[in-house]
Amino acid sequence: MIGTYSGKLARQPGLAALLDEPVVHLRYSWQARNRAVRAVAGWGLRPTTRRPRLRARQLGLPFIALEDGFVRSWGTGATHPALSLVVDGQGIYYAADRPSDLETLLASDTDLLAGPGAQHAALRARLVSERFSKYNLAPRLSGQVKLAPGRRVLVVDQTRGDAGIVHGLADAESFARMLRAARAEHPGATLYVKTHPEVRQGSKRGYFDDVAADARTILVREPVNPLDLVEQMDHVYVVTSQLGFEALLMGKPVTCFGMPWYAGWGPTDDRVRCERRQHPRSVEELFAAAYLHYTRYLNPWTHERGTLADVMDWLCLQREEASRHTGRAIAVGFRRWKAANIRPFLAPDPRDVHFVRDAGAAAKLSPGPRDRLVTWGAAAPDDVARLARDCGAASVHVEDGFIRSIGLGSDFIRPISLVLDTAGLYFDPRQPSALENLLNKRAFTEPERQRAAAVRRFIVRERLTKYNIESYAAPRWNAQGRRVVLVPGQVEDDASIRHGCDGVRTNLALLQAARQACPDAYIVYKPHPDVATHNRAGRLHAAQALRHADHIECRSCVVSCIEASHEIHTMTSLTGFDALLRGKSVVVYGRPFYAGWGLTRDRLPIARRGRTLTLDELVAGTLLHYPLYRDWVLNGYTSCEAALRQLAHARDALQADRNMRAVRMNYLQRQWHKIKLWARAGFLVTR
Repeated sequence: MIGTYSGKLARQPGLAALLDEPVVHLRYSWQARNRAVRAVAGWGLRPTTRRPRLRARQLGLPFIALEDGFVRSWGTGATHPALSLVVDGQGIYYAADRPSDLETLLASDTDLLAGPGAQHAALRARLVSERFSKYNLAPRLSGQVKLAPGRRVLVVDQTRGDAGIVHGLADAESFARMLRAARAEHPGATLYVKTHPEVRQGSKRGYFDDVAADARTILVREPVNPLDLVEQMDHVYVVTSQLGFEALLMGKPVTCFGMPWYAGWGPTDDRVRCERRQHPRSVEELFAAAYLHYTRYLNPWTHERGTLADVMDWLCLQREEASRHTGRAIAVGFRRWKAANIRPFLAPDPRDVHFVRDAGAAAKLSPGPRDRLVTWGAAAPDDVARLARDCGAASVHVEDGFIRSIGLGSDFIRPISLVLDTAGLYFDPRQPSALENLLNKRAFTEPERQRAAAVRRFIVRERLTKYNIESYAAPRWNAQGRRVVLVPGQVEDDASIRHGCDGVRTNLALLQAARQACPDAYIVYKPHPDVATHNRAGRLHAAQALRHADHIECRSCVVSCIEASHEIHTMTSLTGFDALLRGKSVVVYGRPFYAGWGLTRDRLPIARRGRTLTLDELVAGTLLHYPLYRDWVLNGYTSCEAALRQLAHARDALQADRNMRAVRMNYLQRQWHKIKLWARAGFLVTR
């Protein structure tokens, strides 16, 4: 295993996958000897690595320098974990004052366009066309920056004290020389001075903080996609910034006043020299070496080793979802715990989300047509709906997704999925929801059906459902060969019942209807988890239930109950959808989202749903396209498949932890029992 003296580094998501071996946090120096550590890792050339480097030498262990990759994440390091990592046993790529693995690779005779670099052309083209950089949260260039006519020159600032400057054969004077040279060498051009993202956020200072704008100098402090900005430039000046190499990828001339990793090989105009760099390399070879040979990538969908293509796919999803969330999200009437859980779903940038108590407080924020007024549930309060109509803001309704969490929402467990619906909500049939519109109108493709079938198989195999909290023990029913009918209880004041049911509206009425429809069946009643824990209304006395049911199931989970049943009778419960996924017959007494499509036996008409769907088409609309899924580890949106895998993994890890605790408790109880027996036999003597 690899040891590190940095707790923050040891906790970095996906680190063990990127290093291909476990990582242990060495809290004390002597632990490296006792824990089979083969190397010590630290973050680049930071001052915090001095002691670990010394300790590694004392132990005779190699020191491995780690650093963010060149396509790092959606947001900055303060909020978003790295999706790429460089691992260097000699130095680190930005340090020109010593060799690094990347420099050694570039200086060798290795064919960089073979092996890992074989896909360099396609990956470079996609990187440029998608405008991916190190951080990718900034919006595309569309009017944020004034573009002057004539020749334009970009001058790139960096953060003060950055290790890439200190070890890149540069200093503060390098920036002053760069600015003077850019003005002197392009006398008629307009200079654009680009601020670093972390300087704009206020967390760090730059070298051009005191530069004043004038007729020939435009300060670019607004967040903007850096490659979009580079595309509009005729020449780019950097000290050691990575943006210089991205400019090379876009075919721009680049002048370097320091010695970044890509300088000294021929494609750049270098004002500083490094004698070790004598081997000429093309831009294609530089890209292949740094991005494909040298950098390791985390697959954001699986949290295992991946590729640059995996990272770009994930970044595309972040950009796609971000484009849907225009303006501000003004959330009205949310409790504090629920606000914390839904904030990341509402916008990629938390500064675009505002929580207020009521419509009056929302009105003080002066919402406009680009903003969204967000409320929980299907019906926004009248004053909020009126405010949305008056100001032109979109009204967004929020509810839990269909595969939610390990634990109940009423127990404050954060969700892995939510639905954000501007039409209504899936459980309220009084008006069409975005899900109903999607199921009515979308032309599902064969790849979508195949994805849905794979998702359905995974859910069934892993026995997943909405909350995933109960025991998977097989039910102990004495059906004696009779047909088993499962009747899932519901929260009786739930909106899906209030708005989606007519005659059958209570758990008792549902049991009565099921018994009337199936007089000879073995009927099992399963109370709703929220009702069973006394969190919600709908509790049915056992004596009342047993007048119509043969058994009340409180031990086995709903999945085990579905698997052991032949048929399910429900009002609007999600259990009906779970049963469809598992190939069971479903009788519906209300108007849930999955009824009316030809897959259930419906006791109430649903006039708007005249289309017949296959099960995989229902799954595609319901699980693939309608909800938003959240990766809480990587702080980003994710796919349905990835969310399901993470949920199954979290459930299994939780169960393993419970099993281990049970084993330990059992062991302690046995030891205590032995001590008591010894004491009684006289083997233990107290003084």
